[in-house]
Amino acid sequence: MSLVSCSSNQCPLSSKVRSSVGPSSSSLRSSVAVPHLGWGQRSDKSRNSHRASSIIAYYGLKSPPYKLDALEPYMSHKTLEVHWGAHHRGYVEALNKQLEKNDILYGYTMDELIKVTYNNGNPLPEFNNAAQVWNHDFFWESMQPGGGEMPTLGLLQQIDKDFGSFANFRDKFIQAALTSFGSCWVWLVLKREKKCLAIVKTSNAINPLVWNDIPIIGLDLWEHAYYLDYKNDRAKYIDTFMNHLVSWDAAAARMARAQAFRKMAPKILTSSPQGDFAESAIFTENMVLERISHLSQYAACLNLRYTGLRS
Repeated sequence: MSLVSCSSNQCPLSSKVRSSVGPSSSSLRSSVAVPHLGWGQRSDKSRNSHRASSIIAYYGLKSPPYKLDALEPYMSHKTLEVHWGAHHRGYVEALNKQLEKNDILYGYTMDELIKVTYNNGNPLPEFNNAAQVWNHDFFWESMQPGGGEMPTLGLLQQIDKDFGSFANFRDKFIQAALTSFGSCWVWLVLKREKKCLAIVKTSNAINPLVWNDIPIIGLDLWEHAYYLDYKNDRAKYIDTFMNHLVSWDAAAARMARAQAFRKMAPKILTSSPQGDFAESAIFTENMVLERISHLSQYAACLNLRYTGLRS
């Protein structure tokens, strides 16, 4: 089976989107603020009492795809409350404060924002928070209730091909995690150029997107990910992740998406200044998925505006 690329299975909330609201929309402003989607409101300082305000959407805090107690007894409700509810939320809020002050980064998707702010190894101030928002969204989706065991079908075949066997892969993944120092991450990635799976270790907020690798599974090895449940027993946490938490369903979906996009080879049509259409460069699958996600959210925003104006 030849796998070339895949996108991560995230659905990141949009970067800020601006829309004008008419002067009769006082009731709309409260209806548009949707905290769990990260929609925020900021008044335009230049407006007078008769001018429209601006509604600005930044990146939002996405909930894990399960209840906070769904991973017990292997990851406690308390850990999710602190890790997702405090640490992850803190990265989102810090990123949004940074983006308020930097119009140059307006409109980037999360993947684009990470790559741009990584700045070829000389990270800009926004990089750490942007990467940690993405990393945590990906981490939550890399686990599931009743996880662990073994992958199946095509993913298992690819693991066997690239690591010799699933047992070999598991040993190498655990060894990579155990030998990682400090605050770090361990990833199973798909190498675009080599067309094979590999295990990658990264420090702090860095993730495989900056090297154009495609993450399949991610394990958070920052201490706050496991301390409440496992104290300083990192080895037990890693073993538990592999045996009971890792979502091979999510991993298989990411791999399948890679194949689908490779076969589809999507091309995006853009309008030239003269009005005729010309083929642009082929967008990566991550960009396509994020653009679809952003359009859907923008449509939802417009629907909220319409509902607010009617009310």
